[in-house]
Amino acid sequence: MTTDMPARILRLLALLQTRREWSGAELSDRLGVTVRTVRRDMDRLRDLGYPVDSVSGHAGGYRLASGADMPPLLLDDDEAVALTVALRTAAGHVTGFEEAALRALAKLEQVLPARLRIQAAALQDATTTLAWDTPSPRAAPAVLTTLAAACRDHEIITFDYTTRHHAHASRRVEPHRLVAYGSLWYLIAHDTHQDDWRIYRLDRITDPAPTGFRVPARELPAPGPDPAAYLASKIAGAPARYRAVATVQAPAETVRARTGALADRVRAVTGTTCTLDTSSDSLTRIAQTLTALDAEYTLDADPAVTHYLRRTTRRTANALND
Repeated sequence: MTTDMPARILRLLALLQTRREWSGAELSDRLGVTVRTVRRDMDRLRDLGYPVDSVSGHAGGYRLASGADMPPLLLDDDEAVALTVALRTAAGHVTGFEEAALRALAKLEQVLPARLRIQAAALQDATTTLAWDTPSPRAAPAVLTTLAAACRDHEIITFDYTTRHHAHASRRVEPHRLVAYGSLWYLIAHDTHQDDWRIYRLDRITDPAPTGFRVPARELPAPGPDPAAYLASKIAGAPARYRAVATVQAPAETVRARTGALADRVRAVTGTTCTLDTSSDSLTRIAQTLTALDAEYTLDADPAVTHYLRRTTRRTANALND
């Protein structure tokens, strides 16, 4: 039981920040106090300026609503370390967030205990971000945050979308998850008009607008439930601008390990050879994938691909001869 009232208020505020809604009974159980005490503590939070809403319904409950100002966040150790690393990554890799991420990071590290700063620094030093064609995932901050909130709340959202053929259309979807893949952000969502799952590039989304309608979360179809694996499988099967299929003198498992997200495109021919479909909208990505094979191969590809590879090979040879 939490008998120290200030400590209990802080614990209550932390709980309200971890979930959208809490029933009075759940909070009572977590804090070890009566439901009546919970009600009084909610009044204390309101007196301190926190926008706590009462939720109507059979069980009733509470939620921390949006206010004029953002209330202080209470983070446990793991959350503080995760947020620090995420802000450092955003400061260097997410277009449009650099300055805001640095400001937030400066505020957080100013109050972060030394032991957590050491943990965060160690984790950051041990990891890196791989980008393909551009230095960072392209996503407007307002679009990214709006869609992230809709995914969290399972809220239907509308937006305008530009297809790969430059056609424009309105979309109404149930957002599932955001995934950063290579140099781009993608939204995995269930299209309410098509009654089917779709993948949308965030750099082609404009004017996202929440509708206020929340729906139960859907389960991803095969090869779900991992959103990253689902996205990789769909991108691998999508039509590509440039065709390039390599016959590689290496076992299929070896090539799968070296190509990562393209593992679904590897097909064994014999125990020591396989084919790899490296087709892509990016000539640079095709060249990088072929370099990663670290094995002999023959290539069946579009003229644009072979021209690009010959040109880059000549540049490399010239550099080595100088």
